[in-house]
Amino acid sequence: MIIVSDTNERADLFSADFQRRLARWNRERLAPSQPRTDWRDELDHEFEMRVAEREFLDTLRAQVADAAAEAPTKPDEFVEWFEELENSGPGQNDPLFAWLANEASRDHIAWFLEQEAAGEAGFDDLVAMTQVKIPDQAKLELARNYWDEMGRGNLRGMHGPMLARLTQTMELTPRIETTVAESLALANAMTAMATSRQYAWHSIGALGVIELTAPGRSKCTAAGLRRIGLSNSQRIYFDLHATLDVKHSEEWNKEALLPLVSEDPSRARAMAEGALMRLRCGERCFARYRRELWGDLAGSTEHRVPQLASAA
Repeated sequence: MIIVSDTNERADLFSADFQRRLARWNRERLAPSQPRTDWRDELDHEFEMRVAEREFLDTLRAQVADAAAEAPTKPDEFVEWFEELENSGPGQNDPLFAWLANEASRDHIAWFLEQEAAGEAGFDDLVAMTQVKIPDQAKLELARNYWDEMGRGNLRGMHGPMLARLTQTMELTPRIETTVAESLALANAMTAMATSRQYAWHSIGALGVIELTAPGRSKCTAAGLRRIGLSNSQRIYFDLHATLDVKHSEEWNKEALLPLVSEDPSRARAMAEGALMRLRCGERCFARYRRELWGDLAGSTEHRVPQLASAA
């Protein structure tokens, strides 16, 4: 088991207020818009938010630095280390997902999906932003991955709209204001890495570890959706990611990670940090979800959902 540290954590950087502020800024700055006359004020605000974002990333990075330093820098050994994260990385095999598959009620699953949808950073956009100016072989692999995310040119096959259709089916209303800080922090971390060229290698590691670890969680979520009565077409987003991401991960590791480390071994450390940062954010999410869903949240009852009679 890879252990990451909780040291050097500033509580305010992980608070709901901070993460919601960062999430709103990300939503606004990435949305297409028109030229503004107050662009100087906008740039002042952007500088303030970029400083806050970098402090957040620096804190996450410090927490995984020791574990990432253990990653090999020889290409084949690095890929082997990376693939082992599926078993031993932070947050892996969390009991939340077996519970979602086998026991959770429709209300529980709905709350979980609403949190996940609100915190979804958009894998397609993250890949698109990350691939700018990276070496050709890795760029081609990210392009192939992006094309799959785009449904290979078929609107009905686009992954993002698949999730949106599921939220409509479940009558969910994902909103920043009602999403727990841990879910927002995960999306904010992914967005921060993808939009900063100094964190481009980190982003490749973080995106790669999503492909590596998502199939098991998606399989459990799909099983829960099937159990509460959703049809094949309604749960297709999770059914698809339970299988397609296995192939995506294999190709990402072979066509992106391996050549990038072969060309420059120093990238291994950055990609290891990015992967562990993403997993650590996921671990925090799962723990928070369990506290909310299983009814043992200390203090506030914010976001509380109906409890199982057998909840711990």
